[in-house]
Amino acid sequence: MSGNVLEGIRVLDFSRVFAGPAATQVLGDMGAQVLKVEPPGGDEARYYGVTKARLERFGGVSPSFLALNRNKRSLEIDLRTEEGKEIARALARDVDVVVHNYRPGVMERLGLGYDALQALNPRLIYAEFSAFGTTGPLAKAGANDLALQAHSGLISITGEEDRSPVRCGSAIVDLHGSLAIVSAILGALFHRVSTGVGQRVESSLLLSSAHLMSYFYTEYWMDGAMHKPMGTANHLSVPNQAFPGSDGEVVIIASTNEMWQRLVAALGPEGLDGPEFADVFDRRSNRAALVKAVSAITSTKTCAELLAILEAAKVVATKVNTIGEAADHPQLAAVGGRVELPVGEHRIGSVATPFSFSNAPSAEVSSPPVLGADTDEVLAEFGFSRERIEAFREAGAFGRSQAKN
Repeated sequence: MSGNVLEGIRVLDFSRVFAGPAATQVLGDMGAQVLKVEPPGGDEARYYGVTKARLERFGGVSPSFLALNRNKRSLEIDLRTEEGKEIARALARDVDVVVHNYRPGVMERLGLGYDALQALNPRLIYAEFSAFGTTGPLAKAGANDLALQAHSGLISITGEEDRSPVRCGSAIVDLHGSLAIVSAILGALFHRVSTGVGQRVESSLLLSSAHLMSYFYTEYWMDGAMHKPMGTANHLSVPNQAFPGSDGEVVIIASTNEMWQRLVAALGPEGLDGPEFADVFDRRSNRAALVKAVSAITSTKTCAELLAILEAAKVVATKVNTIGEAADHPQLAAVGGRVELPVGEHRIGSVATPFSFSNAPSAEVSSPPVLGADTDEVLAEFGFSRERIEAFREAGAFGRSQAKN
């Protein structure tokens, strides 16, 4: 078997919190050497969701940080110091990729913008991920996943009809955006093979959220259509939503005439074989009556009974799982969707990168790094002497907590 897909690629990662770290974790899983540069005190995500109970049991490891920062090494560098900037420039001179998600203009003010680093390293891929992009009226505005769920209109179609909008429970814009960053970086690396030069690649929470909303925007641009929340249903087809079982809920999808006929045969024609449900257009026009008729049947059966009946009829159906049921489902493990990370005396599950290669292994899994644990080692690898590293420490380049009085 050949080596890792990105073996030999070095990534200098200035990103924090969710989208950037999620992207660089994917690169690390593909074998890139990821050098995570953290400010004094560390990436904010190190402290998200750390409760007293978790502090006592897991040493204060944040679930968010644990989920998005395996296969990296950590350097604690204060980029506000001249020495810290010197270190960053030296590292950027000899890496393949730089990733950051600071607000537009911050890296330029630090002397670490694309133009400055590209002059030092013409082969550099410089990946920049922002909230609203680097141009336009909102370019300098700060935002997070929730803000872009709101700005994009995603919240306006999420939730129950005639109730207040609801946030999508996961950081969906961040995580979708992380894969956009990875795609752009891989494309730029491929382009570099033929040209020999790097380039700047950009993405943003805005573009990520717009991509999630793509067909809603297109429908609006076609004829002004704007949809409202529909719970688990959607406006494209029916039935295509969750229905009640006697002990939970099951999503049932029968969006074509053929699928509908299989569903009717499986559940029994009584109440479902009327002319008002004859074709796709009739079913959409009589959505409320159809949902009521199907629910009357499904509510008399357990979820297991419904799944067995519908699977036999080749109707798409799945139980609405809890987080625990989904995380521990044997199918996720069967497709390699879970990896184990050693954290102290514990081994904690983490979601794997969502793809694999037939002829290239994933990188050997390593736990998220302790803040600054690799600073001295990495700088030595990049040619700094022990004396120079100690001088950086005394000058506060690694944060004042490490500086000598």
